[in-house]
Amino acid sequence: MPEFVASLLAAAAFCLTLLALNALTRLLIQAHFAPSDLGETGLLQIGGALVMARAAYRRAPHRRMG
Repeated sequence: MPEFVASLLAAAAFCLTLLALNALTRLLIQAHFAPSDLGETGLLQIGGALVMARAAYRRAPHRRMG
């Protein structure tokens, strides 16, 4: 069960971070602070979301074996 909770938290962190980074990218493009080639759901956004998902997975409670 703790593995399921950790996976669930990681998935939620990934989705929420990706949504937030896409919204931030859209605002930056519209305000002309970022190049229009940046695009939404690009490598930068997915990479950032993966980093946050990994951090959430590592901080989640895990069952101790041993």
